[in-house]
Amino acid sequence: MNHRLSWATATLWLALSTSAFAHGNAAHDSTAPVVKEQKLWGIAGDANKAQRTVTLLMTDDMRFAPDHFTVKQGETVRLRVVNKGQIMHEVVLGTPQSLQEHADMMLKFPGMEHSEPYMAHVAPAKQEDLVWQFNRTGTFEFACLIAGHFQAGMRGSFTVTQ
Repeated sequence: MNHRLSWATATLWLALSTSAFAHGNAAHDSTAPVVKEQKLWGIAGDANKAQRTVTLLMTDDMRFAPDHFTVKQGETVRLRVVNKGQIMHEVVLGTPQSLQEHADMMLKFPGMEHSEPYMAHVAPAKQEDLVWQFNRTGTFEFACLIAGHFQAGMRGSFTVTQ
């Protein structure tokens, strides 16, 4: 019996929940139009406005390198997310609460597909760029929310300064 949620079921479930996120094992569709929605940690950025690139390495020891970076408020940054491992990894930007909610959803529905501009789902030995405008000050987090990875400590933080 196949336990994957259908798109209609998943969409209905997402509409009824306050903060649900999950995705399957395929890389995100980089050709899909980016929906710019203001989040507490910023908004999707335009690649041609990226002022610099920060490379985040992901490894099978469930760690990011670096596990912290700093940006200035208003800065648009290209996060180059590189999977140095042999299994699927991802990076998702958010608050501790949003990441915990997303991680809980991944444990319940690990096969449900989902894509947002503040996440990059990267196959082994591949890389993806995530372009983000950090327009809100504060300290926020990023994590790999694939079931078990977050729980193993695959997370980091970033600070947005004035």
